[in-house]
Amino acid sequence: MSRIGKKQIEIPSGVELTIDGSIVRVKGAKGELFRDVDKRLVVTKEGSAVTVSEKKAGGSISAIWGTYASHIINMIEGVSKGFTKKLEIQGIGFKAEVKGDSIVFNLGFSHQITMKIPKGLAATIEKGIITIDGIDKEVVGAFAANVRDLKKPEPYKGKGIRYVGEHVAMKQGKKTV
Repeated sequence: MSRIGKKQIEIPSGVELTIDGSIVRVKGAKGELFRDVDKRLVVTKEGSAVTVSEKKAGGSISAIWGTYASHIINMIEGVSKGFTKKLEIQGIGFKAEVKGDSIVFNLGFSHQITMKIPKGLAATIEKGIITIDGIDKEVVGAFAANVRDLKKPEPYKGKGIRYVGEHVAMKQGKKTV
């Protein structure tokens, strides 16, 4: 039994949720999201609450029952508040700038790296802090992870791209006798 799946999901004011067969659509102030729900689950709307339940108890659907409920919770939060990830660039000469619909990075390589910003996301860069905003939690997190993968923080000097507040374990380096 899923603890998250059993709970009712409250729909805040200003958010409209519709169910068309197996497709759940959520519309709010920031935009609209939709997700196809597994056919073995039932999504029902009662007033200002939504419940996710299994058609037939037990089986393999129990493993993803709470996951779909979490997806619906994230969709509601995304269209009402939105999601933000912040990354910081550390290192001398490391910088980034937004040019049109892409970000251009100078990360100590012999060339610049250009990364296209996915549709539905907004990216701003201010004093070495990259802020990624969007309504879809998965897309925001995946894009932030891809940006971080360009130059992961190295453990000797800490240079690279990291999440704001992320702790990088530093190594001491070589000692002379």
